[in-house]
Amino acid sequence: MAHAPAPLTIGVSLKMYFGHHRTLNWARRVAALADAHPAVTSGAARLFVLPAFPALVPVAGVLAGSGVAIGAQDVATEDAGAYTGEVGAPYLSEIGCRYAEVGHAERRTLFGEDDAMVAAKTAAALRNGLTPVLCVGESEAGPAEAAARSAVAELERVTAGLSGPLVVAYEPRWAIGAAASAPVEHITTVCRALTARLAGESRWAGSAVIYGGSAGPGLLTRLRPHVDGLFLGRFAHDPDALAAVLDEVPTGAEAVR
Repeated sequence: MAHAPAPLTIGVSLKMYFGHHRTLNWARRVAALADAHPAVTSGAARLFVLPAFPALVPVAGVLAGSGVAIGAQDVATEDAGAYTGEVGAPYLSEIGCRYAEVGHAERRTLFGEDDAMVAAKTAAALRNGLTPVLCVGESEAGPAEAAARSAVAELERVTAGLSGPLVVAYEPRWAIGAAASAPVEHITTVCRALTARLAGESRWAGSAVIYGGSAGPGLLTRLRPHVDGLFLGRFAHDPDALAAVLDEVPTGAEAVR
C-alpha cells in the first residue's frame, strides 16, 4: 500500500552574517514563503531556522503560525549557573526553541570544542526537549567509504549513552564555504551509512540525516531519496533561493512512494 514519506527537513543557519534588522526582515520573508509554499503547508517539508541568540525571541514572534521552527546555533553544556556568556537549554526551550546546533566544524576549529564538549552539549539539548542538530564530518577530502566510517564513528562517540531524536547534519569540513558541495556520490554514501547506523538502534527513533556544506538549490533533487533534507547556509540568505530548495520537495501524489 502506498504511503506518504516522512517530511524532509530543511534547516537554515544565519551564522553571524546578518545584523538584527536584516535578520527580522529575512524572517518576515521566510514566514510569508512558508505560509504560501505547498511543501510547508502540506507538511512535506519541516523547516527550521537558526538566527543569532539576540534575535531568537523576535524571530519566534515573526514566524509564529507559519510552521517554521526556530533553534539556536549553540547551547551550553550546563542548564543553569555561573556560566557568564552562555545560554542554557532550559532558557532556549522556554523562549520557543525546538532545535540546538552542536558540533559544527567552526565551533571545533575556532573555539576548540572536542568530542567531550559536543557530547555534553548534545546531552543538554536532549534532556531539555530540544532536538540536537548534530554536525559530523571529516576534515580532509578522501574516499567516500572512509568518510562514511569516520562520520559513523564520530556519531557514536558523541552520542554514547544518549537517546532521543537527532538531526544529524553531515557536513564535510572541506566543503564548508566552498564554491560547490561535495560530490553527490560521496554525500549519498556517507548519508546512507549514517541512516543505517541510526536505524540500528531504537534509542535514535525519529532521527533524520541531512546534508550541509555549500548546499543550495538543485542539490536536493540529486540527493533524494538518500538524504532526509538539507542544512543551508549562505545559499539561503536570499529567501528566493530557499523557495527554490522548497520547490524540490515533492508534495501530494508526487510524494507518495
